[in-house]
Amino acid sequence: MSKVKYYYDSETLSYQKIEKKKGKRLGIALLSITGSFLAGFILLVIYLNIPQIETPKEKALKRELHNMQLQYGLLNKKMDQIQDVMANIEDRDNNIYRLYFEANPIPEEQRKAGFGGINRYKDLEGFDNSKLITETTKRMDILTKRLVVQSKSLDEIAELAREKGELLEAIPAIQPVKNQDLSRIASGYGWRNDPFTKVRKFHYGMDFTAPRGTPVYATGDGKVVRADSRSTGYGNHIRIDHGYGYTSLYAHLYKYNVRRGQTVKRGDVIGFVGSTGRSEAPHLHYEIFKDEDRINPINFYYGNLSPEEFGEVLERAQRENQSLD
Repeated sequence: MSKVKYYYDSETLSYQKIEKKKGKRLGIALLSITGSFLAGFILLVIYLNIPQIETPKEKALKRELHNMQLQYGLLNKKMDQIQDVMANIEDRDNNIYRLYFEANPIPEEQRKAGFGGINRYKDLEGFDNSKLITETTKRMDILTKRLVVQSKSLDEIAELAREKGELLEAIPAIQPVKNQDLSRIASGYGWRNDPFTKVRKFHYGMDFTAPRGTPVYATGDGKVVRADSRSTGYGNHIRIDHGYGYTSLYAHLYKYNVRRGQTVKRGDVIGFVGSTGRSEAPHLHYEIFKDEDRINPINFYYGNLSPEEFGEVLERAQRENQSLD
């Protein structure tokens, strides 16, 4: 119950009741509301500008989230490396191994196909890092499928290999000049600068720089079909028919160690490095033909090179420089 206030009126010599003015009461109410609003606004501004105090649990979750993002980043980098290795294996599988054994290449669509139908990654949606987690999971699933396809293909190749040992002996599968005899690998298969015209042209073989007289080896079993200098630019050269559509060529030789019609085995010395024909310096120019088409010899050195040595040869052969013929 509100208190009633009075004042003494000296004219009437009596106490009179004090009446509150409505306007004044309304003003006080508005002033109170305005004050409360301003106070709340100031507190909100202060709250928003003061760094939030994290609880120990929040700090731990934040560290865990940051660590997860780092781990997913590292995982994606590792998958990039694995995909590069897989691409190399798949290329060899289609263009060498399956070709060797007359098996049909596996289509690219089959190797890298995704997963249709329902959304397999629905449970990963709705989080702060859903995109990162989903994309990484997709890449992992596709990579796993590629590994399964490749594993089955290698099982098939292994079975074919047991039946075609003779073919494996015939295929040119070693480097024609030993590593210890090389000065360097001068040029690989691809576009190179011609040493005489300085014009960029396609180089269809590999050049192995070595001193004059360095032994040259047959890269697979076969029959010598040519040992002469009657082919433009090659100088003294040898051609070996390995059967199964494969022929190897050895050019710019100093001299021969075989004759036409002779049967040779992989690793036999067939000639010696020279600089005959269209050649700028002593080296061996080496080519491989499959069904009369020239193909890159770099994929045919698995018989006498370690993975490290092959990696070094591959890196050098890919440099675009000047050929020696």
